[in-house]
Amino acid sequence: MSAIRRFGFEVWDFIVGDDWRNAIAVVVAIGVTAILADTGIAAWWVMPVAVPLLLWLSVRRVLRAR
Repeated sequence: MSAIRRFGFEVWDFIVGDDWRNAIAVVVAIGVTAILADTGIAAWWVMPVAVPLLLWLSVRRVLRAR
C-alpha cells in the first residue's frame, strides 16, 4: 500500500473514527457556525452547545444498543 493511501486512511480514521454520525454532526455544526458568522450573527455559542449535545446523543445511542 502506498504511503499516500495509508496517510489517507489514517486521516479518515482520525476524523470519522468509530461513529460517522458524530463526524457529520460536527461538520454540520461548523457549517452552521460559519453561516451565522458570515451573516454577522454572534456564532460563538454554536460549538459549546453542539459538543455536549453530541456527546449526550452518542452515549445514549451506545447505552440503548446494550
